[in-house]
Amino acid sequence: MPDRILVLIPCYNCAPQIPRVLAQFDSDAADFVETLLVLDNGSTDGTREAARSAAEKLPGLDIRVALNRGNLNLGGSHKAAFAFALAQGYSHVLVLHGDDQADVQDMLPLLRRGEHRRLDACLGARFAPGSRLPGYSAVRILGNRVFNALFGLLLRHRILDLGSGLNIFGARAMRLPHLAHYADDLRFNIFLLMGMLREKLDIGFFPISWRQDDQVSNVRMTSQAFNMLAILRDRIRMGERFWSADHRAQPRTEYAFDLIHPFSPKAT
Repeated sequence: MPDRILVLIPCYNCAPQIPRVLAQFDSDAADFVETLLVLDNGSTDGTREAARSAAEKLPGLDIRVALNRGNLNLGGSHKAAFAFALAQGYSHVLVLHGDDQADVQDMLPLLRRGEHRRLDACLGARFAPGSRLPGYSAVRILGNRVFNALFGLLLRHRILDLGSGLNIFGARAMRLPHLAHYADDLRFNIFLLMGMLREKLDIGFFPISWRQDDQVSNVRMTSQAFNMLAILRDRIRMGERFWSADHRAQPRTEYAFDLIHPFSPKAT
């Protein structure tokens, strides 16, 4: 069965960056994917308009621009895209964050080798051998490595990154039990990683390049560190109850979006 890869580009206030992200697919990267879904989480800086304008300059690509129904945050955007992909028969979801910190070219070697078919998830790792992190502070690198080690001990698996902006997931990862109960915020990637290892899915890490030029980071290091410590604490305290517990701040019955720019030359 041929690949049907949906590219999820989650974004929030990424108007300066989103044209550059879409332009990454005006190359051989376009040969590997079917649809690009720019999924906006209620930006106030003209992100959707910038995406629509950029899409019109890339007529060979099937680009959809959509708006979340409510504030779903990063994790909720993943859930909405996973549900859409499964319903529409896509084989994989390739996630590339809309802040232009990651480069889809780093994904192409493993797509050429077919690693995404052999593994349930291929995860971009900023701290894998061969990764490039221009401008990344030594303190931030050390902090991430410490948390990678702590979660690695807990999960009994070597962890090279708890969540970057370049990953690809197969159907088994998108159908994880209790995925809807994972946190909707930035912690989602950690819960997703934990869930995949819990269910014994086959995952692999690959090196990526990571840059920070004009991006405004939505990650506050101190609060994120406390959030990660809380996950470790809850996993230890709750035992097996952790896996079925609802970790969301606001439970929802629906994760969905509305299409606002169906620029789809491939659609029939």
